[in-house]
This record gives sequence, structure tokens and C-alpha cells, in this order.
Amino acid sequence: MKEKKLISIVAYLYNNETTILNFLEKVVGEIDAMFEQFELIVVNDCSTDSSVQRIKEAPFLKQHQVSIIQMSFHQGVELSMNAGLDLSTGDFVYEFDSTFIDYDIDLIAKAFHKMMEGYDIIAVSPEANDQFSSKLFYATYNYFSKSNNKLRSDRFRILSRRSINRAFSISVKIPYRKAMYSNSGLKIHTLEYTKTTQLRKTPEKSHLRSKTAIDSLIIYTNLSFKISIMISLTLFMTTLGVLIYTFMVYFGKDKPIEGWTTIMLLMSAGFSGFFFLSAIIIKYLSLILELVFKKKSYIQENIEKI
Repeated sequence: MKEKKLISIVAYLYNNETTILNFLEKVVGEIDAMFEQFELIVVNDCSTDSSVQRIKEAPFLKQHQVSIIQMSFHQGVELSMNAGLDLSTGDFVYEFDSTFIDYDIDLIAKAFHKMMEGYDIIAVSPEANDQFSSKLFYATYNYFSKSNNKLRSDRFRILSRRSINRAFSISVKIPYRKAMYSNSGLKIHTLEYTKTTQLRKTPEKSHLRSKTAIDSLIIYTNLSFKISIMISLTLFMTTLGVLIYTFMVYFGKDKPIEGWTTIMLLMSAGFSGFFFLSAIIIKYLSLILELVFKKKSYIQENIEKI
């Protein structure tokens, strides 16, 4: 028997004309076999190829509820998927950041059944990260993060409506969904798999991925504060050394130019205070930054029903 729960599928699309139909046919086929009703939401991040046209002409999609969100300009995975989440109405939501499949499609069903054991978020991840840059980012994030849930590369995830509501209650605009879910305080589980094929690199523009990574490290970790403290301590030790040298010169045999020791003492004390105040200011700026993010910043052109 099919499940009666309403399911939403949110998929990111950007210049994937060679993979989009194969992806949708497999995913929609698996979901259709499991659930009585579902909706498919494709977020087109201003593709320049024929991806959207292929979706509109696909015969296997004619009988299903399909929406295409057209973004006004290329805005990256995170903002585009936020737009898809806003439109979704399902009790559970499948998030697909990529149309490439390097996993067994039955993991879609396994993730849902695992969710029924009492979890709010199920991530499906390969046994190892794909790229060195990903490994470096996740290692840095996990080291400085306060969350007990460690981030890693994943292919898709299924979310309960409660986890989505919790994420948007924390921040109206979600700069990095995985970090927000990790910090939601809800039960999370990761299903691991062995890759069946080598995943191709996502076509998303690299500067958007770098921006997301930097924003996430600043907002969700205390990396910037610790770096400022380390720099402040280093400069303070340097200043302390100058201070000791000033006293040695003052009480030494060789007398410096009149007024030199007073100026050096004043400068040493001033710079020491400046370094520590800078660390405090950076901490407060990071908190203000979190508050500033409470706004929606994606821009969509229209929503098409096919």
C-alpha cells in the first residue's frame, strides 16, 4: 500500500540538460511507487541551456503536479533551494541539490523509512567526501562548530515539516541549510552508501560556493572570534616585549633621548588596549551579522505550473 502522506520534492536545476530527465524519471518513479500524492518543485537557477524545455516536454511528468520556479538571475544553490522550500507544502520534503545520481535509487525509500523511526532529518551521504576543498571546509567547520552534529558531503536529504519550520524560525533567510539543520536541535541521522559512479562536479559558479562557505564559517562557528583572539594575543606579546625593552633602556646605563620611554610606554599600553577591544568588537559584529541575516534575499521571476 502507498503512504498517504503528502510529499514535496525540491530539486535544484542549473544547466543540467544532459541529466535532468534521467534524474526526474528515476526520482519521480520511486516517489510515485511509494506515495499516493506528491508535488515536484524544480528551481531553475537561470539556466542557459534547454533544461526547462526538456522538463516541459517530458511525457512522464504530464500526470503529476509539477511547478518550475524561475529565478530572476543566477543566485546559487542555497537561495534557490530556499525559494523551493517556501513553495513546498508537503508533510515531508526531499531536497536534491544536484541532478547527478551516484547512489542506488532505493535509498529514497530507505531514507523515508528511517525517518519514521523518530528522526526529523535524514541525510544520504557517500562514505567519503569527493573533493579536497570539501574535506577542508567540513573539517574546519566541524572543528569550530558548537553543534554535536557534524557536517559532511551528502547527495540528498529528507526533512520533516517540523525541521523546516524550526530552521525558518531561527532565521527567516537561511544562508546555509545544512548548517541550520545541524543547529536546529532536532534528531538527525545519516545514511551512508558506496558510490556507484563518479559524481561530476556541479555547474554552480565557484564564487557562489566560496561565498556560502565563508558566510557559514562566520555565522555558524566561532572561527572569526578565535582568529581575532590569536592575532590580538600575538600582537599583545609583541607589545609586551617592547614594554620590557623600554624599561630595560630606562633603567639601563645608556640613557635614551628625553621623552622616548614615555612615548613608548603610552604606545604600548594604547596598542594593547586596541587589540583586545578589536577582539570584542569583532565578536559583537558577528552577533549583529546574524541578526542582519533575518531577511529574505532571493529574487524569483515567476512560478510555472506544467
